[in-house]
Amino acid sequence: MPEISKSQHPTPTLAQSALCFTVVIVIIAIGLFVFTIDLHSLMFLCLLWVAFNAGRLGYDFIEIRQLMSEAISRALPAIYIFILIGMVIASFMHAGTIAALMYFGLDWLTPTLFLSLGMILCALMSVATGTSWGTVGTLGVVFIGIGEAMSIPLPLVAGMVVCGATFGDKMSPVSDTTNLAAMSAGTNLYRHIYSMLFTTFPSFLLALLIFTTIGISYGDSQLASTEIEAIRIALAEIYNLSPLVTLLPIVVLATLSIRRVAAEVSMSISVVVAVLIAIFYQGSNPELVLNALWTNTPGDTGISSLDDLLGRGGIYSMSWTLLLAIMALALGGLLHGAGFLRSLLAGLIARVQHVAALIASTIASGLVGNMAMGEAYISIILNCQLFRDKYDDQGMDRAVLSRSVEEGSTLTTGLIPWTTAGAFYTATLGVPVLDYAPYAFFNYLNAIVAVVMASLGIGLLRNAQAKKSAEPA
Repeated sequence: MPEISKSQHPTPTLAQSALCFTVVIVIIAIGLFVFTIDLHSLMFLCLLWVAFNAGRLGYDFIEIRQLMSEAISRALPAIYIFILIGMVIASFMHAGTIAALMYFGLDWLTPTLFLSLGMILCALMSVATGTSWGTVGTLGVVFIGIGEAMSIPLPLVAGMVVCGATFGDKMSPVSDTTNLAAMSAGTNLYRHIYSMLFTTFPSFLLALLIFTTIGISYGDSQLASTEIEAIRIALAEIYNLSPLVTLLPIVVLATLSIRRVAAEVSMSISVVVAVLIAIFYQGSNPELVLNALWTNTPGDTGISSLDDLLGRGGIYSMSWTLLLAIMALALGGLLHGAGFLRSLLAGLIARVQHVAALIASTIASGLVGNMAMGEAYISIILNCQLFRDKYDDQGMDRAVLSRSVEEGSTLTTGLIPWTTAGAFYTATLGVPVLDYAPYAFFNYLNAIVAVVMASLGIGLLRNAQAKKSAEPA
């Protein structure tokens, strides 16, 4: 496929870009909140609008389609993971992995400690594996089940899961976004992680304090112990729950991820292990288990909420999310490829003078990039390219750039319904983004803490040239 030469077409002006992007946001906002139109239909309308604007710049149909296709092809690894996660969840259900985690979790977790410990456990798993998606698809599903049994609102539980999973994805040295941000900004990986410590840990502790306080309020309520015991009895009747066997798939997944085996390989092997356990240890029908990889069926415990949980997973369950992600990626490919997003952000950068404003602009740019392009990877690369010279001019270490880009891109992608992460979390946890977003405290507190600390001059690492010029003669 031949490359599209950007010199063949005029660069959109700031006014053209602002109008194009504003109409996209208006279409989504009015369609979603006023008329409750499905996001897929809204994405189609946005694609028509942006394609029309690209056509006005001289792009023909073949070039417009190529820009859309290139964006989708860059995200193929994420699409593969979408498909595999559906199979992971379904196979873990039939292997008894999710059931065992729920069974033992209900025995030692209390409503008072549930939210705070849940956030810590999600963070630890995400740091170890480097993937927020894998954490949400495994521990996240477990905590949704436990939270529902404890009568804790599911949007609150989902917000907690997203907080912990995103923290690990941001801080883990084996995370793809962490490595991508460091590489794109031109800084050392561990320098990047060191820089993030200044803003990320205070934000995490603040979110943990909030969840602990909320947990205390639930500790005052009367826990429905009879309902919880009924769930544990139902699980024990259906599954063999020996943790040495049932937890093997999640151990395999975590071990391979820590050893930096490709996510697709790690998930595929864990699915095979789970299927074998389901057939030979749980005694499930092989045809039923293999069909569940495509579309799982509800359980038969007599407890409706538990039956719904046990019926989650399968490739088909991810189809709504996958199709939305593909359309959002195509839209992002047009906005980025035709130059609308670059023109819009370049106009913003030119007006930034102070360091705190620069960091705030970088974070805001990451949010805009996610909203426009549907996923964080391109947003991370684009913003590192756009802001790199500005940080150098201000004497800032490139690690401050990579940190700020992650705080704008990695942390906000799960708070937008049409991004790959937002759609994935919704499909996996069964809670809409707009419902859990208010409780994803860490994800937006980090941006606020970063800007406040920059205003106070805290955590602003300087590059070598700036340090040298600051030394006394």
